[in-house]
Amino acid sequence: MDILTWTYLLVGLSFALYIGIAIWTRAGSTQEFYVAGGGVSPLANGMATAADWMSAASFISMAGIISFAGYDGSVYLMGWTGGYVLLALLLAPYLRKFGKFTVPDFVGDRYYSHTARIVAVICALFISFTYVAGQMRGVGIVFSRYLEVPIEWGVVIGMIIVFFYAVMGGMKGITYTQVAQYCVLIFAYMVPAIFISMQLTGNPIPQMGLGGDLADGTPLLEKLDGVLAELGFSEYTSGRKGLTDMLMITLALMVGTAGLPHVIVRFFTVPRVKDARLSAGYALVFIAILYTTAPAVAAFGIFNTIESTSEKEVDALPSWIDTWEKTGLISVNDKNGDGRVQYVADPVENELTIDRDIMVLASPEIAKLPNWVVGLVAAGAMAAALSTAAGLLLVISTSVSRDLVKTFKPEISEKKELRIARLAAAGAVILAGYFGVNPPGFVAQVVAFAFGLAAASFFPVIILGIFSTRINKEGAIAGMLSGLIFTLIYIIYFKFISPETNTEEFWWLGISPEGIGSVGMMINFLVCFGVSKVTPPPPKEVQEMIQEIRIPRGAGKASGH
Repeated sequence: MDILTWTYLLVGLSFALYIGIAIWTRAGSTQEFYVAGGGVSPLANGMATAADWMSAASFISMAGIISFAGYDGSVYLMGWTGGYVLLALLLAPYLRKFGKFTVPDFVGDRYYSHTARIVAVICALFISFTYVAGQMRGVGIVFSRYLEVPIEWGVVIGMIIVFFYAVMGGMKGITYTQVAQYCVLIFAYMVPAIFISMQLTGNPIPQMGLGGDLADGTPLLEKLDGVLAELGFSEYTSGRKGLTDMLMITLALMVGTAGLPHVIVRFFTVPRVKDARLSAGYALVFIAILYTTAPAVAAFGIFNTIESTSEKEVDALPSWIDTWEKTGLISVNDKNGDGRVQYVADPVENELTIDRDIMVLASPEIAKLPNWVVGLVAAGAMAAALSTAAGLLLVISTSVSRDLVKTFKPEISEKKELRIARLAAAGAVILAGYFGVNPPGFVAQVVAFAFGLAAASFFPVIILGIFSTRINKEGAIAGMLSGLIFTLIYIIYFKFISPETNTEEFWWLGISPEGIGSVGMMINFLVCFGVSKVTPPPPKEVQEMIQEIRIPRGAGKASGH
């Protein structure tokens, strides 16, 4: 069968599976809609958390970034993985002990303030919409390439699938769908990685193949360094970023990722605190399978790309170039008219433009793997994008129904609250689909802002809310606003107002906009402590509640009370 047939078959089967699970696990109460009834097993929750964590950015973009950035791209591996460890060790068990449904729930009760809750809701909505728009756009691109339909129709199909299991099933449907999606995405990621590792190094383990030797006995990384240096690029294993900026970007990614609400809420779905810890451990193992493979996929991809295109006759370029040119993600321009392709570092002379996001998707075709592997990768990319989109949509719906409506109308019935949650999820699906079809200019530009926002606002409030009984509502609100405003001004200035100055020469202390969230976080901590010190301490009952959260015993089932 050809690639198109295999893709329709594998993507169609996976979609049928997701919809079937959603119908089977339809939520019948707000507890099932928000936290899957609090009865998910640690193993299932670990797989669902891994799928929620590993979005289209992890599946599609991360290896692409590392392919072209080399050593500098390792900040994403360290930051995102480190963020999960931080979340698992410092936040997850205690938030589960708190027994609420959402992060704004925690912030509002811990800081005994509607204002703090509203600020947390705004943060959650902004982060979630930023990410979900990117996920829906990723769905459209995958459909455009593999199913040969317009991007707009791809987004619409993705909206329909997500609508089924996010609106009908809530967290219960999403959880068990994400278990299936994890199985699909990890299989789709590992199969081509193993095949290509065998092709290049003879080693079936990609992580070992990365450090292995090619057929001529030359170490793969040494050969890649040499090839890139000859073309005028930096060596793959060398870095160009300053140490301070590397540290700040990694820290911003870590603390920003640890503050992402759609991942935090996953730890409210298990019965006990012990299960939250156990599911975090499972998730770390499941995540590590992909994250330790990504550097190998990146190196294999860029090596095969250069080998198959550089200095080749334009008329003799491999067929995958023509295929991907139709999507606009690759372009060939024979600038000097010599009939050959020069892929070089100088943008004036470079004749091959490659979008880094295609490296994982195109790798099977570049390596001439069987057509079914290409279709499998398409199904995996769809699983990664849809799993995260569903989690983000649930955060949006719960932020509206529980953290806004329920706050101002506490007497609302459970049935009406569930109806509002479903309507909010449906509205979020439609809005996310609109942004996927008509992506606003800021979507691609504010990824750094989203991480900076989470790092500078959510993370300090949550960590201090758990480990300090002295931080009060005045300190928390002042800290969130100061960290948020500083980070916002810095990023807006360099990204939008004066992008021509967005270079290390003009950055404050050599810190890029991608890393400034770390400074915003530090400002948040300092303001929190300072303001709390000169204002009254929290009420006695709040201090007692904080002490209770830190006691690792006696946790019952999750509830909304």
